[in-house]
Amino acid sequence: MSTTEADRTATSTQTPRRFGRRWIDHWDPEDEVFWSSTGRRVARRNLSVSIFAEFLGFAVWALWSIVVPQLAGAGFALTVDQQFWLIAVPSLVGATLRIPYTLAVPLLGGRNWTIISALLLLIPTAALVVVVQQPATPFPLLLAVAALAGLGGGNFASSMANITFFFPQREKGRALGLNAAGGNVGTAAVQLAVPLVIATGAGIALERAGLVVIPLALLAAVLAWRLMDNLSTARTDPRTFTAATRNRHTWIISFLYIGTFGSFIGYSGVFPTLLATTFPEVTLTIAFLGALVGSVARPLGGVLADRLGGARVTVASFLVMGLGAVGAITALQRTEFGLFFGSFLLLFVATGIGNGSTYRMIPAVFAAGAHEGMSEVEAEGDVAERRLRAQRAAAGCIGIAGAIGAFGGFLIPRGFALSTQLTGSLVAALVIFVGCYLLMAAVTWIVYLRRGTALSAATI
Repeated sequence: MSTTEADRTATSTQTPRRFGRRWIDHWDPEDEVFWSSTGRRVARRNLSVSIFAEFLGFAVWALWSIVVPQLAGAGFALTVDQQFWLIAVPSLVGATLRIPYTLAVPLLGGRNWTIISALLLLIPTAALVVVVQQPATPFPLLLAVAALAGLGGGNFASSMANITFFFPQREKGRALGLNAAGGNVGTAAVQLAVPLVIATGAGIALERAGLVVIPLALLAAVLAWRLMDNLSTARTDPRTFTAATRNRHTWIISFLYIGTFGSFIGYSGVFPTLLATTFPEVTLTIAFLGALVGSVARPLGGVLADRLGGARVTVASFLVMGLGAVGAITALQRTEFGLFFGSFLLLFVATGIGNGSTYRMIPAVFAAGAHEGMSEVEAEGDVAERRLRAQRAAAGCIGIAGAIGAFGGFLIPRGFALSTQLTGSLVAALVIFVGCYLLMAAVTWIVYLRRGTALSAATI
């Protein structure tokens, strides 16, 4: 397949070592003439397909979150702990895959990896189709199939890594925000669609939850094959991860990202099951609203961070998350569905805003503390060199924080499971979550806002 005439102006002869077609050798989005004549259109075309592919990745990642509450109706006899394991393990696998998925883009090409990662989604969906029709399936096998859904969790990292190379610095924020929000909405979409498509009158056909995704994954692979491009300039130096690990802010921000993004993924995963077990009279079709408002709020977090500073917005987000958890505790004690549902929607909004603001903090933190983590020789380099090293370290931090933050999607379901097992209630877990949010708010203020600290003068 050949590229369009306009695209050929940005494409040169493919080298024999390259995998696949549609390689672009000359790509300079900072050149305004190139950007306006060719670059913008090509970048937007790649972005649109990337959003769709990432949307499906999140949908597959969250598939078991809405399947698990339906398993009893399909004849499965599972304990509460087993149900929470099925929800938690996809997040664990997805978090682990994030850095390898990030490195796959420069290794194989963004277009090529989008095709591959879309086709990989066929594995967890096809496996789900098979096992949910067999109520006698042993739990270890059921857990292994749920773990395969983690393949969808890596898509976010590779998609963000790929798209960042296409856009100029002045437009990266908006492009990455759209890419991230579009992907996050996949969680809400699958939680809305699955209860509708599995209904069969008096019963349910759970296999449809996987069948509905299979043609969409194939469509994403075809669209990537037909419309996306590989950039030969897309290079990720593994040393960026090494530089990031030497900087304390990488670990501080990763800790904070567990509280924001990890909470979003964790609550998205457990919310349908919490509704089904705590308020069984309520229809599960409303569970998607949590993930939806959290996804929509993410770009708002970036906008607020640009205006007020990421650290301030992040502190406020953690405080609101704590307030939402307290509201959920009160609702459980009073058995009030309205308060419970409203408190969780508040939690989701706060996690979405916190996702955007924490992500926005990363480049600001590394720009302001460009010398941290460097050797004496590195720190004595000129300003431009220090700035470049800081940018590379920030890029590494984004990858590391994204991976570590996603582990929150495992910790929250397991926290609810242990709370239920040990106390018979969700309250103990929520109390611990409140304490964590207050601790994270305090860490953000102490490190980035407290007067007299190294970064307090900068707008982080």
